[in-house]
Amino acid sequence: MPSPNAFRRLILPIVIAIPVLFAMLSYGLFSNNIASGLWVLMSLAFLLGVPFVMGALTIYFSPLKWVKSLGYQILMPWVPIGIFFVVTLLVGWEGWACWLMALPLAMVASTIGGLAAARYKEREGNKNERVYLSLIVLLPLIISPIEQLIGKIPGQYKAYTYIDIHAGKEAIWKNVTRVGEIAAAQDKGWFTRMLGFPRPVKAELNYEGVGAYRKAIFDKGLVFDEKVTAYNHQRSMSFTIHADPYNIPSTTMDEHIVIGGEYFDVLNGAYELEPLSNGTYRLHLYSHFKLNTTFNFYASWWASWIMKDIQNNILQVIRQRAESGLPEDRI
Repeated sequence: MPSPNAFRRLILPIVIAIPVLFAMLSYGLFSNNIASGLWVLMSLAFLLGVPFVMGALTIYFSPLKWVKSLGYQILMPWVPIGIFFVVTLLVGWEGWACWLMALPLAMVASTIGGLAAARYKEREGNKNERVYLSLIVLLPLIISPIEQLIGKIPGQYKAYTYIDIHAGKEAIWKNVTRVGEIAAAQDKGWFTRMLGFPRPVKAELNYEGVGAYRKAIFDKGLVFDEKVTAYNHQRSMSFTIHADPYNIPSTTMDEHIVIGGEYFDVLNGAYELEPLSNGTYRLHLYSHFKLNTTFNFYASWWASWIMKDIQNNILQVIRQRAESGLPEDRI
């Protein structure tokens, strides 16, 4: 009779391999363009349903002795989730940023699936276990067409940031309208940098006034084409924002979070300069963006964080240059 350690070494790979295999097959189906009308990768059916099933399968195929541990029920489903994410990253199926955003949802869903399967497994003598298992496995496939029938929920959101600058309004405003080249060392956008988003390089404006064209240039080929819609010299400037996803290299951003793409787009922005006291001004920066998913309640949190990180990064560059009193190209 094999020892407990030998038994564990024999069973554990099976317990992990089955949910990982299920996830790989599900990914292939949900990312297949032929079946995109029914099964869509950017859906709750995939982002929640598939991890739920993975957690349930992990616990279902585990020995009852292991399942009796609440810690095992909660944490063990995370192992196949982690392996699946790593494998898809290594083979280039998905990008780091996309999976990082999906990870909290996947971990929660897999744990719920594990807890549900544990309650079922602890009931001895269940004669319909194969039927129940089949229904669980088919759950994402059943939910996805219903989700697509309901349709995506477009929504508009606002990202607001500000910074206080101890400098004259002339020095501040010239750095608002036109931003000279930003060195990599000046980039303080740690969150967007971690996600692999392009960093800001410079902003160009052809003239100051309504109808002017402004280009916000980022590295990796990302360019925002902006048109000034309202202008009050040294007080405020509003502009529309357009990013053409077809002009962004495919290696720049994950296709599911590309700006101007199917799911995420930035609409407009505005700067406002407010005088405070003691020679200090508060520079406000607003932007409006839209999301087009069935899980905007979750995606909007990440999108707001990304937009605020980009805006705070630009604002700190403006403050540094305005307060230094040096020409922008020498900072």
